[in-house]
Amino acid sequence: MSTLKIAGLNLDIVWKNKEENFRMIENEFSTIEADIFLLPEMFSTGFCMEADEVADRNNESSTWMKSFAKSKNSAVAGSVSVEDDGKFYNRFYFVFPDGNFEYYDKRHLFSYSGEDKVYTAGTERKVVEYKGFRILLQVCFDLRFPVFSRNQDDYDAILYVANWPSSRVEAWKALLKARSIENQAFLFGLNRIGTDGYKNDYEESSLVYFPDGKEISERENNVIISEWNLDKLKEFRNKFPFLAERDRFEIEH
Repeated sequence: MSTLKIAGLNLDIVWKNKEENFRMIENEFSTIEADIFLLPEMFSTGFCMEADEVADRNNESSTWMKSFAKSKNSAVAGSVSVEDDGKFYNRFYFVFPDGNFEYYDKRHLFSYSGEDKVYTAGTERKVVEYKGFRILLQVCFDLRFPVFSRNQDDYDAILYVANWPSSRVEAWKALLKARSIENQAFLFGLNRIGTDGYKNDYEESSLVYFPDGKEISERENNVIISEWNLDKLKEFRNKFPFLAERDRFEIEH
């Protein structure tokens, strides 16, 4: 039986302060055991458009993630602002316990905030394999674009990490459930909490779904915990083989 335990953190991100955010994360997760530790979008700085000021140039966040993964003997995942070959990316790292990693660069940049003027959009969809699960990586605004996340029988679960403000939180809640149901996949949508440097407010709205639409998580203070069973997912998909009737199309890049 393949199972996976994920612990996500409702982090009140300290604006532009990487070391303090690293310290807070370590403290919040100090007594938690999990297979994956999940962190919000741009967890080390907040969703910041001053990329020239905050972006990782020396792998600050990924180096910390490797150290944290090793200390917990678990995977850790979350997005950060990075500079790579003269361009800025909103990069979602998935770091394995041994320090190896894969990453996904956010494809759908949030033009409403000017993200598309600062950051470069990714072009590749990313599915990582970990402990028998195939996991699709997605970031915040990607949630509004179901074609990009359409399950082509290539994943079992989706991770969405976000800085999604309270003013539009009902869309976040509705779309998370829809993405899980329509793709017949486990889904963990992790949002931040608190207030950012632009005075946007974020309420506790992290959610985890089984593809029948039921919320499947428990809370321990600011930590959301969910345990996934791959056999139950396969049983559900076999009972309701809706993916076999999906529309067939491809995205132009």
